Amino acid sequence: MTDPFRAFQVTAHQGEYLYQVVEQSLDDLPPGDVVIAVEYSSLNYKDALSATGHPGVTRSYPHTPGIDAAGTVVASTHPRLQAGEGVIVTGYDLGMNTPGGFAGRIRVPADWVVHRPTALSAEDAMVFGTAGFTAAMCVDTLLQVGIAPDQGPVLVTGATGGVGMIALWLLNNLGFQVVAATGKPERSDWLKAIGASEVIDRRLLLEQPQRPIHQPHWAAAVDTLGGDLLGAIIKAVQYGGSVVCCGMVAGTELHTSVLPFILRGINLLGVDSVELPLAVKQDIWNLIAGQWLFADFEQFKTATTRTLTLEDLATAIPELLQGRHCGRYLVQPGAAATATA
Repeated sequence: MTDPFRAFQVTAHQGEYLYQVVEQSLDDLPPGDVVIAVEYSSLNYKDALSATGHPGVTRSYPHTPGIDAAGTVVASTHPRLQAGEGVIVTGYDLGMNTPGGFAGRIRVPADWVVHRPTALSAEDAMVFGTAGFTAAMCVDTLLQVGIAPDQGPVLVTGATGGVGMIALWLLNNLGFQVVAATGKPERSDWLKAIGASEVIDRRLLLEQPQRPIHQPHWAAAVDTLGGDLLGAIIKAVQYGGSVVCCGMVAGTELHTSVLPFILRGINLLGVDSVELPLAVKQDIWNLIAGQWLFADFEQFKTATTRTLTLEDLATAIPELLQGRHCGRYLVQPGAAATATA
């Protein structure tokens, strides 16, 4: 229980945020019910904000980000969780103000921990992570309100990011015609290879006439960006259609009118994956590992993920913040640093 482990640590110094990989022990972790050996984590936008001092994410430093973790229980004081069981932790306060998954060990409350379905390895679970879990919630929400493949195309924004690409892949496997909107049109072939029937430049969605309602086009949409783009999408949803909103990278304000809602009866549905009740989280993970672990998953994983060491995070974080990434970055805390020439 006192064995040392490695952790990616962010420190604040004179307004700058510095990165280093340090050796820690359980004495460096907060109290909690469960100690977990982290086999895989993943790099998310919120982790990049934490690593650059965003006060809405992390309040004090030194700190270890990582809002996702998949691994094995090392020790537990809670009867629901036993040593040796595979588990997943996403959301709640992990990686925000509680030391997160960019380390060999975490210690957390039992109420944050779900059992990892046996069909998912720790690596596979982090191919999804918070991003894929959110995507699955978005798709499940659309299905619950009756959206079906024969109703028309479904738009997915932010399609080269984690939530967007997994939503695209899920929808395609469920039989939907999926249109990917992206700010990286050079990735069109990649997006089509993972399930997009069409790829459009997201700027086209914003270059519409300034009217309160447009010609109906989308049966539904998964919007990962928010802001003006979400307002533009709402105007072009078909009668009875739905838009699921799960992100705010493009802005937190929404400018729209009541007309799409009262003339077309559309739905705007919000999705939160952070504070979701644990039982619901377990149900979604079981769905991902069961009906939605489609036959092409291994091909999808190969095409869309890159595995990082803790040392690699120093360069991957600015890539993510600058929008230069594509797909999912997995993090393997126990992997040795990549050799350099």
